[in-house]
Amino acid sequence: MAYDLQRQESHVYDHVQGDGYPGDQQSLRLRRGQSQMSNQNYHQYHRSSTPAQQDEEGSSGPPRDLRSMPVPMALKRATRQVQQMQVPVVSRGESWKRKKTKSLLKLKHGIREFLYFFSLWRSSLQKIGGNFGGGVQSYFLFLRFLVVLNFVSFLLIAGFVLIPSIVFKSVGTSLINSTGPEECMVYDPNPQGLVVFYSYFLDLLSGTGFMEYSYLFYGYYNNTMAEDSNFSYNIPLAYLFTAVFYFAFCLICIIERMGTAARVAVATGGSAVGNYSLIVFIGWDYGCLGDQATKLKQKNIHYRLQVDLEEERRKKQAATLTLVQKIVLHSLRVFMFLVSSGLIVAAFYGIFEATTYSQTRSGEQGILGLIFQYLPSIVITAGNFVVPLLCDQIALIERYSPSTTVIVALLRAVFLRLVSLGVLLYTLWSQITCNGNSQSKKCELCQYDYTTYQCWETRVGQEMYKLTLFDLLINIAVLVLVEFPRRMVVDNWSNKLTQWVGRQEFVVSSNVLGLVYGQTVVWIGALFCPLLPVINTIKFVIIFYCKKITLFNNCRPALKTFRSTTSTFFFLVVLTFGWGLGIVVMIYSLTEIHPSMSCGPFRFFPMMWKIVPTSFYNLTKTTQEFLFFIGSQAFSIPLFTLSCVLMCYFVALASVYGKSVALLRAQLKLEGRDKQFLVKQIEQFTRKHQIQNQHD
Repeated sequence: MAYDLQRQESHVYDHVQGDGYPGDQQSLRLRRGQSQMSNQNYHQYHRSSTPAQQDEEGSSGPPRDLRSMPVPMALKRATRQVQQMQVPVVSRGESWKRKKTKSLLKLKHGIREFLYFFSLWRSSLQKIGGNFGGGVQSYFLFLRFLVVLNFVSFLLIAGFVLIPSIVFKSVGTSLINSTGPEECMVYDPNPQGLVVFYSYFLDLLSGTGFMEYSYLFYGYYNNTMAEDSNFSYNIPLAYLFTAVFYFAFCLICIIERMGTAARVAVATGGSAVGNYSLIVFIGWDYGCLGDQATKLKQKNIHYRLQVDLEEERRKKQAATLTLVQKIVLHSLRVFMFLVSSGLIVAAFYGIFEATTYSQTRSGEQGILGLIFQYLPSIVITAGNFVVPLLCDQIALIERYSPSTTVIVALLRAVFLRLVSLGVLLYTLWSQITCNGNSQSKKCELCQYDYTTYQCWETRVGQEMYKLTLFDLLINIAVLVLVEFPRRMVVDNWSNKLTQWVGRQEFVVSSNVLGLVYGQTVVWIGALFCPLLPVINTIKFVIIFYCKKITLFNNCRPALKTFRSTTSTFFFLVVLTFGWGLGIVVMIYSLTEIHPSMSCGPFRFFPMMWKIVPTSFYNLTKTTQEFLFFIGSQAFSIPLFTLSCVLMCYFVALASVYGKSVALLRAQLKLEGRDKQFLVKQIEQFTRKHQIQNQHD
């Protein structure tokens, strides 16, 4: 049978060779494919091989479907007959392993399909990617990542802090009953007497009144511990460790996503045949639907080629500059850098003055008091809107390459957004701690300014709450008051002004920076407002639908965008900077500032971190000895040595992989040259053949 199969195969091969391309005129690809098919079939059904050997050979690679093989029908019938005749000899252990592997693969694929079916906004993301390409879709994927991150963080906080605080509120006993100055222990934010109805709305916006004395803020949690014969739960210790684990969980998620983005960036960034070849051959997005999306993708590819050519032109132009021209150019860049730095410093000074004035007028009531409370948020939002626009124009004057121009403008915007939060926090710190002087008249009694801040943790949480809420209101207001009217004017008025203005561009970079800013605010305020992650989850869900509506109705994708691989990794790096700012605020609050004596789970403690040694010495002797052993040299030195060995192993493994990638790139270049050589040979042969036919 195998001999008949080989005869049929050779007959098919001879038939194709005789009828298709006779003799030496047969194409190289056809001959290569036929020879590979012939060799594979001959090896698979060699008459000297046993069924067990064939089984071992077949199990080394993925099984090939007979229907998908490009062979004649007669050959498929013969192959099926041979397969039916072969009965492989397999042991019970081998059969059980195969069944187990197959079952695990089915389970894995089933779980993946199940999770994919229930993934958040699956159809919406597919629609966005199909109409506007992967660049705009990356923004919504990043937004979904933050929504899931905040929701899981809320579940963590609710499981270890919120629910135990509610359950053990009536049965818990005070952890420490220390006494202190009576002036420092009075805290009653509940409104007394008759309250005007609209004050509830003002309290909802500012976080005061009934909102202040609730589980939303730090001041409502007690320093109690529920004890039973078999169970004890320490609320302050759970509050502290949950905050630490929350930041660690966020960092792990960011690093994991950053690793995925870095692998994609490395795999697609290193070009073996040149960046132009990548753009030409793999730059098209086949998910584009509709004429408008197709035209935008064509313009995007045109812009990418234009950017690369512009960068090459700038490099050649920079190489031909004289010494005087270089001095003038660098002087211009230094001057523009000073101008942009002056604008950023002016924005910081405005934030400082607005925060100081807002804290001094915090006792005002009504609408005027609400405006004073939101004054820092208004100034920060205005600065984040005006200064980046001016910095974009300054970056154009500096005459950098297009990619460098965008990156410089974005770095300035990132610096402004993050440092503006730092200025706000510094202003609050200077007022809470009397500029770090605990011996001053205001801070001498309670170690902090009790007259202005009875519960300073709640006040910081209220500032972060107002920033989060104000950012959401600004997004909705821009959608309703700016983007919809602009679209109506552009669509209904036809003149040069409306044509020049055009529709609103969906700039991915600035929108992602807005998400990073909102998430940084949540990280800063998570210790003082434990329910801020769930508020941010609701905010991001609303922003998703607002951005989706404005994308499909009002905006068009920006023509000048980042490459998706570079932008994803860059935005995650910026998000890591925001996480770093939040962790610095948390560590400083835990270890340096005296907690409020009238509120919160850490009242009567000199520092929040003191709850850890206090709880440690309440443990059993065996547990203390085990924890001492973990912190001793007998455990840390072997652990450090093992870590160094593992690090050296992974560094060596990365080096080997790097060399393999370099060899593959070199091989790819050689194959490209071989193909060019073969194309030239084919052209010469065709030319000679045409000349010979003409002479004949």
